Amino acid sequence: MADEGNIISDLNLDGPVPNGEDTGPAAGIISQYVKDLSVENPNAPQSYQWQDAPQLDVQFNIQSTPLDAEVHEVELKINMSAKSQGGTAYIVELSYAGLIGMRGLPPEQMHAFTYAEAPRILFPFARRIVADAVRDAGYPPVMLEPIDFNGLYLQQLAQAQQTAEAEPAGNA
Repeated sequence: MADEGNIISDLNLDGPVPNGEDTGPAAGIISQYVKDLSVENPNAPQSYQWQDAPQLDVQFNIQSTPLDAEVHEVELKINMSAKSQGGTAYIVELSYAGLIGMRGLPPEQMHAFTYAEAPRILFPFARRIVADAVRDAGYPPVMLEPIDFNGLYLQQLAQAQQTAEAEPAGNA
């Protein structure tokens, strides 16, 4: 029978380092919060009687603001409106943000974490807030489909590279 007391020691893990002495690369969410939330229900109570299904228009935007060398605020903006023949049923505008810390990463990894990984982590929380806001406005909650932020990020990088290659050298 194996000695169960040595299972962890077989991983060759170093012990904890004193606070402030960990200099390895790291990235993660420090905190997250609702920065701005607006819910409009302009045609209530008449809109509750409309029979046709509303058309949803959902727009996403990601912004990043550096706060210092190691901390950035990443803001996921979601604008959603539901319109039908009778008019606008509701509008939800959410700005959901997170403070992300990054240390010891190369610039391209920091950029990828900021615009792909951080929004992927923040999105489920923003999705729930939007669903609750729509429900609280008196409509069935809208569960936004998951978004492949990594795929979108890679697509935008490829598009930017194609644009850069198409530009004549003198116009850069």
